[in-house]
Amino acid sequence: MVDFVGAGCGAVDLITLRGKFLIENADVIIYAGSLVNPELLQFAKSDCQVFDSSKMTLDEVIEVIKNAEKSGKNTVRLHTGDPSLYGAIREQMDRLNALGIEYKICPGVSSFCGAAAALKAEYTLPDVSQTVIITRMAGRTPVPERESIEKLAAHGSTMVIFLSTSMLEKLSEELIKGGYKPETPAAIVYKASWKNEKILRCKVSELAQTAEKYNIKKTALITVGNFLGDNYSLSKLYDPNFETEFRKI
Repeated sequence: MVDFVGAGCGAVDLITLRGKFLIENADVIIYAGSLVNPELLQFAKSDCQVFDSSKMTLDEVIEVIKNAEKSGKNTVRLHTGDPSLYGAIREQMDRLNALGIEYKICPGVSSFCGAAAALKAEYTLPDVSQTVIITRMAGRTPVPERESIEKLAAHGSTMVIFLSTSMLEKLSEELIKGGYKPETPAAIVYKASWKNEKILRCKVSELAQTAEKYNIKKTALITVGNFLGDNYSLSKLYDPNFETEFRKI
């Protein structure tokens, strides 16, 4: 059996109970060494084989899994955050399907959740934004033209932007072209939930300068939108004049 496990966004105690159990019982662990907190490996058995996938190709990852399966071993494929976001798991699952190897997925706490917690913010404020767009800038890996930052920015929704810290000047330009005002609040969250976490609040027009000032070059999320401001409406959920199934007027 192969288990794809979401390692969470950084802090060791943000691994799920299921994820920790799977790590503890794994015979083989293949982890994303460039992103996953290595302290999570302390839960592994002393005789567990550990491989760092940041130095491996897809073929090499699959070969390790195939060899583990032949020996009747349990494999954990440990991905950062939640595997469903920028985890490159589909290509691995397709290969396992072709080989007839069974697998399951254990979700994890994504860094976009960790960033909101670090900011002490709510992405979906009444009368501000009820939509969260999770995206990234086009770089070495392209994005569909219809999903350019400029086009997505036109919605004026909350945006959480992954994998774009090295392109912040261009990011600001596209956000402003798309409709965000230069003074729209933004934040750079570096290594959300890690011990060396940094929270840098700024304006959309100041993203590049802010990152340069604090030497932030990677491993950061960019959050954009008026959810970072002070104006919003109260939720109807707790309004005494709003009847619900559980609370009658």
